[in-house]
Amino acid sequence: MKKKLSNCYLKVIFSLSFIAIFSSCSNQKQVSDNNAISDSTSIDVPLTNIPTPISPEEIVEVEDNIELDESIEMKIEDVEIEIDNIVTDVTAIEAPVEEEEVEQLFSIVEEVPQLKESLRTKEENTNNYQKTAENKFIQPKNQALSTFSIDVDNASYTTARRFIQSGQLPNPNSVRIEEFINYFDYDYPQPKNDVPFSINTEISVAPWNTKHKLVHIGLQGKELDYKNLSASNLVFLIDASGSMTNPNKLPLLRSSLKMLLNEMNEKDHISIVAYAGAAGLVLPSTSVKEKAKILNALENVSAGGSTAGGAGITLAYQIAKENFIKNGNNRVILCTDGDFNVGVSSSDELVKLIETKRDDDIFLTVCGFGMGNYMDYQMEELSNAGNGNYFYIDNIQEAKKVFVREMRATLFTIAKDVKIQIEFNPTKVAAYRLIGYENRMLKKEDFNDDKKDAGELGAGHTVTALYEIIPVGVKSDFLSSVDDLRYQNNSKISTNYTAVASSDELLNLKLRYKKPDENKSKLIVSPLKDENRALSKTSDNFRFSAAVASFGMILRNSEYKSNSSYQQVIELGKNAKGKDTEGYRSEFLKLVESCMLMSR
Repeated sequence: MKKKLSNCYLKVIFSLSFIAIFSSCSNQKQVSDNNAISDSTSIDVPLTNIPTPISPEEIVEVEDNIELDESIEMKIEDVEIEIDNIVTDVTAIEAPVEEEEVEQLFSIVEEVPQLKESLRTKEENTNNYQKTAENKFIQPKNQALSTFSIDVDNASYTTARRFIQSGQLPNPNSVRIEEFINYFDYDYPQPKNDVPFSINTEISVAPWNTKHKLVHIGLQGKELDYKNLSASNLVFLIDASGSMTNPNKLPLLRSSLKMLLNEMNEKDHISIVAYAGAAGLVLPSTSVKEKAKILNALENVSAGGSTAGGAGITLAYQIAKENFIKNGNNRVILCTDGDFNVGVSSSDELVKLIETKRDDDIFLTVCGFGMGNYMDYQMEELSNAGNGNYFYIDNIQEAKKVFVREMRATLFTIAKDVKIQIEFNPTKVAAYRLIGYENRMLKKEDFNDDKKDAGELGAGHTVTALYEIIPVGVKSDFLSSVDDLRYQNNSKISTNYTAVASSDELLNLKLRYKKPDENKSKLIVSPLKDENRALSKTSDNFRFSAAVASFGMILRNSEYKSNSSYQQVIELGKNAKGKDTEGYRSEFLKLVESCMLMSR
């Protein structure tokens, strides 16, 4: 019986050794610069890093070299299973043993959760999120125009969901409120004329500050005739580097693309480019009719090597251009964890590279996978530069949402370079603030500049934006003041208003967009009046988007969250779930509840 206990003891030490070794590797790995160590590099782990309640000679020999890019998460799971088996073995021992030995064994086992948590924390700390200053309140008497590009990305929400479901609050820098709002579909009417989207507006009080107003702007993209869709020329650009070995990376990516393949038509064509230390063509342009051939090529993509993203992007666009379908859907789908570290790898270099390709009418979809050295900000920049969209795939259900339920909206662009510019009436509005869209702001002159790139709208997609407004006459700490000018009379400002300023108009909404195959934009103008609608009389669209925005401000610890609270978000969202046929809004409420419990 002592022999059995001794074996268990050694197995525990061996398992703990692996955790300690990977923790050591985690500390030594360079993750934030462009000189990351390649997958083939190994390091020596001194025995002093191994916990040794018994002498090192009694421990089963541990390999001296551990590859840096092996899957840490998989090793943790393996150790968890092994420890569970050991505990089962020990508790099943019926013969009497030395009590001190049992206590010592269990004291070692109790250290495992702390070691696991330490390792996971180190892995999460390698994720890279860009800190962005929030939009502030602006007084229209000083700056009447607010201009921004639409954004249909939603990666920030799924990233936050992954954190919350693992028992952690998300990194505040990872929270982009517009992507939280636009993760959800809204019940807007379809457009009724030649414009590819309908425009929907609503005004009521801001739930988190009832002295303020909230302006809701929603666009609804036109649904396509799905029986007569244009042919697609898709190039899957797959990151096959060593960092993609985890089950939630390359294996999940394969499953995701298989689902997309099932949604495509026989006239569509697919190519596969894989990149690791170098880029290569895995599958030339192939008709979807040859499904077995495509699936076989997909299965043959395996992870290994460093990450030469720039070379892969160049080759993918080359393949897309060689197989370009006129009046078709030509798109590169980049699937990666964003850890580019070989060749052209800096954000600026990659963005410039993609900007040179977008004039070829080839669009870009970026799909992020996994965690651990995850370059979120880089992925978003690439999608913005490539006339594209950005998603984070954290599980198979999210893959189904992106590649099955929303496939057409994801892949078929109906309007490009969509810009919004709002002029606020200074006789009605003391100050305004756009909630989110910080990295999509444009200069006022960019609105009329057709050379200035902006966001794309997919078929059936919805886009929602919210402005918080401080009405004239409301005292607020958010209103800044400056001293009177010495050489100008401030009172002149109030005498320069046009006759329209004295009307009931709160703002003037302008939009510009281009058809996917055109380079000249079209203009839409729509003034908006405040009808003093009570919050209880607003649509589900208004109240649910307000709940999501409030939640985002709490997670960011925004200085503008005012009276926002998790409980208020739950109450507001619960009464505005609408149809919720896929359960996404119910899931949102569960996430809010989880955050409320974690914050106590």
